[in-house]
Amino acid sequence: MALDLHSSASFLSRVHLGNFYRSADADLPPISVAFRKPRPGRRFPGKVSVGHQQKPVAAAGMADAGTAERLHRQGADWGSSGSACSGRVPVFVMLPLDTVGAGGGLTRARALGASMMALRSAGVEGVMVDVWWGVVERAGPARYDWEAYAELVRMAEAHGLKLQMVMSFHQCGGNVGDSCNIPLPPWVTEEMSRDPDIVFTDRSGRRNPEYISLGCDMLPVLRGRTPIQVYSDYMQSFRDRFKDYLGSVIVEIQVGMGPCGELRYPSYPESKDTWKFPGIGEFQCYDKYMMASLKAAAVAAGNEEWGRGGPHDSGQYKQFPEETGFFSRNGSWETDYGKFFLEWYSGELLGHGDRILAAAEGIFRGTGAKLSAKIAGIHWHYGTRSHAPELTAGYYNTRNHEGYLPIARMLAKRGVVMNFTCMEMRDEHQPPHANCSPEMLVRQVKSAAKAAGIEIAGENALERYDEAAFSQVLGTSREDEEIGLSAFTYLRMNKKLFEEENWRHFVAFVKGMAEGGRQVSRSRADSGSSGLYAGAVIGDKFVAAQ
Repeated sequence: MALDLHSSASFLSRVHLGNFYRSADADLPPISVAFRKPRPGRRFPGKVSVGHQQKPVAAAGMADAGTAERLHRQGADWGSSGSACSGRVPVFVMLPLDTVGAGGGLTRARALGASMMALRSAGVEGVMVDVWWGVVERAGPARYDWEAYAELVRMAEAHGLKLQMVMSFHQCGGNVGDSCNIPLPPWVTEEMSRDPDIVFTDRSGRRNPEYISLGCDMLPVLRGRTPIQVYSDYMQSFRDRFKDYLGSVIVEIQVGMGPCGELRYPSYPESKDTWKFPGIGEFQCYDKYMMASLKAAAVAAGNEEWGRGGPHDSGQYKQFPEETGFFSRNGSWETDYGKFFLEWYSGELLGHGDRILAAAEGIFRGTGAKLSAKIAGIHWHYGTRSHAPELTAGYYNTRNHEGYLPIARMLAKRGVVMNFTCMEMRDEHQPPHANCSPEMLVRQVKSAAKAAGIEIAGENALERYDEAAFSQVLGTSREDEEIGLSAFTYLRMNKKLFEEENWRHFVAFVKGMAEGGRQVSRSRADSGSSGLYAGAVIGDKFVAAQ
């Protein structure tokens, strides 16, 4: 069967890449994949580098590594040539969370190489990967191991893919979609044991080890360095190691600023059944450093008693707004105390984000790589007056208070792209009791980005492979010509993505985004001209089909 990516929603027939996703890939069977057919006169490489032994070579359809480099440099500023001008929305794909494992090695390298070839053939712009603090600096303070990520960068370059690399200063494990466990560096967890107050703490004293409390951002609690200094040193070392790829292969640096890499408090942790959807979550301000800040703010406001703690009637993780005194329809969130507390709580989060992004801006200025920051799509109870889950996460967004414009303005000050989640969700598909409205939330956030003059990029919040989810993203990306998406990152690459039906939907989606968010549909049968041809990866060699 002949397929043409330029004129139809092509897909890989009988894709078997799922066989790659095993704990080991030493004895893999032949894997069926598909690639764009090389143009006449161009050499298709017989081998693709998956380690240190070979120099980077061009991906399918490219003449050589030099050609790949020229193409990267021409398209490095993908946002400015994307939706803002041509209507094109480049699509990236998140790699598995354990692409670089806790031990510092690149996992399933051959699987990754074959998957990259398939993604490139589908028209994907690039891939996103978490650059785990707990992996890179695991050996001790300022002892960095970038080698697995260097191997990944070379591999992406060889396949003609660009990279979004996330400075992941958080723990992996304990949240939605976490499929592995990667803790913070051992020397950091030792400091947590010595001083438990350097992590976020709720009203009942429960500690959360996912991320260092922002209350000690500027205090030397990490063996003589402040957390901001530690994050800055890490990013500077990254820049030094990958300076030759920044702006060409590595086109975006997403700066992690909280749990799951998002700018928020860890107010709804799933570990140990602490929180369950659609619970309101809890405020995370009870470590001694946050409490010291709250007390100082209360004294400055002339009401010292307001600094004794957070709201006493804000409920528990799994409760609903109307079950609490603080978040109910006419609750104390609208009192003078409530407004004071929410301003302080959200202000501390904004200050944290600005401190990290100021450091990142100075480090990556002039490299050609964009900076981005991820904002959580907290859509449950959006239909209530108080928007309780957003408030506990640090977004002071209520029926009467705009919460996303201050965030957007903070990002604008640092020239940072806002990356927002839940782009695939529709209101009609949400459970009625949860008062969800992801569509209204996305519209509000896009309006805030427009008002602040920043780019907005998108992600799907949950793993989705169905046509309805892709259709929603396509519609959202071009809902307003003035605030279209600059890019979209799809969550996530795994064996399900390469199942035939899912892959067919995905390739159609990528094509639609390339055409400015236009809805693309395609029947299973395709009799058009050939832009792809089938073959197999046997070991590390490609063999064309007869």
